[in-house]
Amino acid sequence: MFKKDIPPSNRSKVKSSVQRGLRQKLLETYPGLEPFIEDVMPKKASLEAVKLPERVTLYTIDSTPLFFQPIDGPPVPHLRLIHQYPSAIPTIQIDRGAIRFVLSGATLMAPGLTSPGGRLPDAENAIEAGQIVAVKAEGKEEVCLVGMLKVGTEEIKSKGKGVVMDEGHYLGDGLWRMHLD
Repeated sequence: MFKKDIPPSNRSKVKSSVQRGLRQKLLETYPGLEPFIEDVMPKKASLEAVKLPERVTLYTIDSTPLFFQPIDGPPVPHLRLIHQYPSAIPTIQIDRGAIRFVLSGATLMAPGLTSPGGRLPDAENAIEAGQIVAVKAEGKEEVCLVGMLKVGTEEIKSKGKGVVMDEGHYLGDGLWRMHLD
């Protein structure tokens, strides 16, 4: 999604009523953020919207990226936010062999999650298609990718092949390297 460096095209302050709505949308989409919402998005903070190419808006506070939102999708936490609050969104894990592909922007494939070293939640905590997930890499502490699942985790387990995530925000992509100062 953000393979190239991204120059911000314009910045604007977000009105307080819009900010309240975005805050509520974040809490609805990511209930795990609720204990941290005052730290993430304080009510008195000045939220800025940065228009990016590909019809995406990046929301920041004091030049710190919080989340981005495609024009036709839910807000997606920036990796820097996920690194601060790793338990805020559901997490899956890829095996070592998939790491270099993920960090080069390739699509996430099921074998990287179903082989030894990969990890998916049990059936009781299954993640549905269309949900945003954080992707950790085997043997690493930090999340390396965040994006929307195309298929649910139970289907990934049963089929064991195919595309799981087309695109997302990964370590080293244009959104990660973007400087807002």
